[in-house]
Amino acid sequence: MKYQHIIAQMRLEEKVQLLSGQDMWSTKSIKRLGIPSAILSDGPHGIRRQADIGDPLGIHLSLPATCFPTAVTMANSWDEALCEEVGRALGKEAKQLHVDVLLAPGLNIKRHPLCGRNFEYYSEDPYLSGKLAAAFIRGIQESGVSACPKHFAANNQELRRMSNDSIVDARTLREIYLTGFEIAVKEGKPRAIMSAYNRLNECYTNEDSTLLLSILRHEWGFEGFVVTDWGGGNDFVEGIRCGSNLEMPGTGGDSAYQLYKAVASGHISEDIVDQRLDELLGVILTCHSDDKIGQADIDDETRNVHHHLARKAAASSMVLLKNESGILPIEDDRSVAVIGEFAVHPRYQGAGSSRVNPTSMESIMACIDQYGLNVSGYSDGYRRDDQRRDLLIRDAVELAKSSDVILLCIGLEEIMESEGQDRVHMRLHEKQVQLLDALYEVNKNIIVYLSGGSAVVMPWLDKCKAVLQGYLGGQAGSLALLDIVTGAVNPSGKLAETFWLKQQDVPSDPFWQKKQRTSEYREGLYVGYRAYTTTNRPVLFPFGYGLSYTSFSYTDIEANAQAVSFTVTNSGSRSGREIAQLYVGKKDSGVFRPARELKGYASVELETGESRRLSIEFDDKAFRYFDVDKNSWVVEAGTYQIMIGSNALQIQLICEIEVEGVQLQSPYKQAQIPHYFSGQVESVTEFEFECLLGRAVPAGAWDEQAPLEMNDALSQMYYAKSWIARLVYRGLIGWFNRSKKKREPDLNILFIYHITFRGIAKMLGGVIGMEMARGILHIANGEVGHGLRRLAKGFEIRRRYRRFKNK
Repeated sequence: MKYQHIIAQMRLEEKVQLLSGQDMWSTKSIKRLGIPSAILSDGPHGIRRQADIGDPLGIHLSLPATCFPTAVTMANSWDEALCEEVGRALGKEAKQLHVDVLLAPGLNIKRHPLCGRNFEYYSEDPYLSGKLAAAFIRGIQESGVSACPKHFAANNQELRRMSNDSIVDARTLREIYLTGFEIAVKEGKPRAIMSAYNRLNECYTNEDSTLLLSILRHEWGFEGFVVTDWGGGNDFVEGIRCGSNLEMPGTGGDSAYQLYKAVASGHISEDIVDQRLDELLGVILTCHSDDKIGQADIDDETRNVHHHLARKAAASSMVLLKNESGILPIEDDRSVAVIGEFAVHPRYQGAGSSRVNPTSMESIMACIDQYGLNVSGYSDGYRRDDQRRDLLIRDAVELAKSSDVILLCIGLEEIMESEGQDRVHMRLHEKQVQLLDALYEVNKNIIVYLSGGSAVVMPWLDKCKAVLQGYLGGQAGSLALLDIVTGAVNPSGKLAETFWLKQQDVPSDPFWQKKQRTSEYREGLYVGYRAYTTTNRPVLFPFGYGLSYTSFSYTDIEANAQAVSFTVTNSGSRSGREIAQLYVGKKDSGVFRPARELKGYASVELETGESRRLSIEFDDKAFRYFDVDKNSWVVEAGTYQIMIGSNALQIQLICEIEVEGVQLQSPYKQAQIPHYFSGQVESVTEFEFECLLGRAVPAGAWDEQAPLEMNDALSQMYYAKSWIARLVYRGLIGWFNRSKKKREPDLNILFIYHITFRGIAKMLGGVIGMEMARGILHIANGEVGHGLRRLAKGFEIRRRYRRFKNK
């Protein structure tokens, strides 16, 4: 151990307390040993350092910080250098705001477009996610601040997120849900990582020794610390045993006291506690600066430089999905009607713990005069509060009649996607579609600017001539939009996720939230483009798709065992950037595989008529597959297809190479799992899934006759035995429904609605301990006497651990 000389001077009481937080956002300190308190802060796309009293739900205002484009936006740049530059800016701001550990980036896979937190995640593809995350991490850590990628792992829905069990077969887990984290850890070398709320194959991720020790530390070489998601710890002692280092937030000494008793009784070795402490100290002592006293503001120079960087990042990440008749860029002599409330009050970031208090805020209407456009007027067209819909549409139609072009700003509203809740459908709000229909009747020259954190269906696509997908562009996103629509910037973003024709086409949709306790990942490897490139099912816009104001051609492919090379030419009328994508497939494989998988990419800036030779090397991920019999990665020998495409469906060049490897002894019997071999995963049966899992599928339904358990959520109290608990539930659901009518998500309500009985003890700073939470559970189950006795016992235990805490 690196810090044995410090640990040897510590009492057991001190050791166990360091492994649980001091409060909501900081760790404990031991001044006599020179161990400082470290400050952790939210912030995948900006620093959310809270002023005054910290809380996890955003009640208190955070200090101003640059609001960069969210991960869903940045991913479309496919630009590692840009991600590193943004990460560097975040690291600098974190340093100025005295943050030691930045809880970023989020790189969970977009298994389904309805996940409410997709705006915080990069892609449906693990290779792209991992590469961008690694760059982001390197940038953050240049300033000495520690990055903390999250949520490890298979955290792909918000519904029942603190109790849900993700049931995933071993190969899919490794190839899809862990590969991004593997790349991020090996290439980015983060000093921290956050475990997920959910269970994974019946074990909480924070207590999964295979995940945290065997894979993360021993296989990938991770040397930092593992922190729980806030309130995500289940069994603190078991978490420490299995590789977790820090529970957040602090529980007022309750968890530390449990660990102290476990060591004293011999239930867990003090050597394990010392090892977890050594790993934690390695980060705290490395990242902490002696000059961190109090809070500071971000200086003016940093604000200005980072605002311009946010604008650059947003412009590089916007995706041009349609441009009929070259309506974009808008010609100077054409009159433009700007319609849509988002043009005045933009949707620029997601809701929840990542919400940033921006240092500046731009809107389209506030900036449009700087661009020389001939603006004929502005109309709301719709409002978030859904009031005066007919009148607003009439006003917008009148403006559209007298204009050459309409710039229509629509998209997903805040209430439709948020941490703590999943979307209920993939459509835009009906009022926005009604507005589009009405405008189309009087003016066909409609340019749609879409805001939002995830893919939507577009049955209205034929009623607009252009669609620019802006996602959530941060505080300077409006400037970036105007840069593109005026032609100052040539769009170059390409989709990091698929846009589907309808929700039922999503491979995971037949299994999405069909069970109450479990999420069955029956689709296996066939996430996103891996499904439709195998089955030839049509989609609206494929993974990797994006238009430009110019065009590119591909020629002269050559490949050997080390790399593939090819030539890209700008065959259009203006300079631009192209992102060439490398896909690999194997038609005669001994195991089932998707038809193609992303294994590399390269971007190039070209002037009109310019050509350049590009080369993409094959790395250790290019040909591997996870052999469940060997429990290791292997390369299957044989012929592989090397495909260069401008997106997952548009393959421009193809060749074949021979790859050395092993002759596979397939663990799969095709007759038992035919739909995995065909890719028709929407028809996978429970028997097939069990064959893939190698075991029976756990029961996924709630037994409403059984008592509630510690890991059941408060939202389940509708079937509690106690009338008091049912009354509390009715009050909670009423509170929940009233908040939805405000058209803005309330994370406090969402968090309480989904919190488990166990989570009550984890989130209140020791006001209610675990024994008291058990008492509350017994009362909810109608065992009032037993519950009251447990509450009384809990009060006594709380007195003990408060005395213990002050030792």
